[in-house]
Amino acid sequence: MFVTLRSFCFLLFLFLQWSHKSKCHELATPPPLPLLPIPTASQLKWQRREIIMFFHFGMNTFTDSEWGTGSESPSVFNPNALDTNQWMDVAADVSVSLAILVAKHHDGFSMWPSAYTTHSVKHSPWRDGKGDLVREFTNAAMARGIDVGLYLSPWDRHERCYGLELEYNEYYLAQLQELLTRYGSVWEIWIDGAKGVKAKNMRYHFQDWFQKIKQLQSTINIFSDAGPDIRWVGDEQGYAGKTNWSPINQSMLRIGDSNMTKYLNKGDEMGTDWVPPECDVSIRKGWFWHKNEEPKSLKQLLDVYYKSVGRNCVLLLNVPPNSTGLVSKHDIIRLKEFRKAIDTIFAVNLAAEDKGGIVKASTQRDGVNLDDFHPKNVLKNDDESYWAPKDSIKGEHWIEIKWRDELVEFNVIRLQEAIWMGQRVQKHEIYADGNKVMIANGTTIGYKRLHRLASVVKAHKLRIVIKKWRIHNKFDGPLLSAVGVHFDPYWQGQ
Repeated sequence: MFVTLRSFCFLLFLFLQWSHKSKCHELATPPPLPLLPIPTASQLKWQRREIIMFFHFGMNTFTDSEWGTGSESPSVFNPNALDTNQWMDVAADVSVSLAILVAKHHDGFSMWPSAYTTHSVKHSPWRDGKGDLVREFTNAAMARGIDVGLYLSPWDRHERCYGLELEYNEYYLAQLQELLTRYGSVWEIWIDGAKGVKAKNMRYHFQDWFQKIKQLQSTINIFSDAGPDIRWVGDEQGYAGKTNWSPINQSMLRIGDSNMTKYLNKGDEMGTDWVPPECDVSIRKGWFWHKNEEPKSLKQLLDVYYKSVGRNCVLLLNVPPNSTGLVSKHDIIRLKEFRKAIDTIFAVNLAAEDKGGIVKASTQRDGVNLDDFHPKNVLKNDDESYWAPKDSIKGEHWIEIKWRDELVEFNVIRLQEAIWMGQRVQKHEIYADGNKVMIANGTTIGYKRLHRLASVVKAHKLRIVIKKWRIHNKFDGPLLSAVGVHFDPYWQGQ
């Protein structure tokens, strides 16, 4: 009897184990762990904007300068046809979802009626001294569903207290509080490390400013050379590095340190902080409008796009209104050409199923639902899905697009990682029709990597090989959210 009871208990144990295991396998397979650091929700929303707009307008617009002296009379500022609705119509027409206004440049002239200075629109003839450009800007943006950003220069060449550490830091923070409490939600605050000779021994209290900013606007992204949320890319040409990591080590950075530009341009694959780069560049040579300048050519703007958005950046494109207070017609024409060109290039994904594309991969992460982590997820245009290979710390992974019928012609390849799970890819190669003809290669991918090929390629098959990726544990692997194959009719090749 004892033996029988013992056997029964053993059989019951085996049955319960089998039953539990069977139920586990009936459930959805969880996604892999993220590879830290990862973006916040605000950073992710910012990254997906791809192109945002800067508006440099102020005292320099009327004095034909780039850097004002701070001694200009407020009477100079009097745009007779200023219309921020026109500015925002321009932004909306080219699908921009965030616009940043220069609320104060280095000359110290405040574009709102600040209580802390006499050097502002309040003391100008514009709107009989009753105008508030920041208010008009934010109202026009909100009416079109465009989010607002503001730039407040730390360098102030007008204020007498500039150079006195305590007094000026209090003054700057007071103006920040005006901007962040009067005008509704601000999605990006732009702060650089600009500093004048008078401030040689004066320290900007960045951390005091940053903590107050976050207290007043919890979802805001703070831009500076070193973040904390968005970093400068290290140049003003709109070009990110061919290798470009969103992670970086903030402890190695100092705002205003010109020796860190190469590090900012590349990022750090071992970085502990997620601080993605922003590429700032003007549509014209200068940041402010000058009568003798023309907008960059379409070819130049597309080159900037491929080397900014196409290298894991957001492009911050400056469009300076003229001295009448309007965006110039030549700039509007060029912006519309630019937007049309981007839409034309990327409107059709030649890898899509309706174009005859069939996708397969080296492996797929195991799961009950075959759609989970499937390679076909890269063709969904869905930010929340991705292809995940089986766990592996050796070898390489690949994903392949094969066309059923005729040869396909293309000259642009688009790759995107699931960056909300961290940035992983360190090295990749792209082959046409087997593994013998390499047509492109690179290091990082990030949010988006665009390869413009040297010439048009005709192929039946395309293979993307992930050669190397960041690994923190054996379950880490590359996660691709999108693969695009496109034809750029504007690109003449190298």
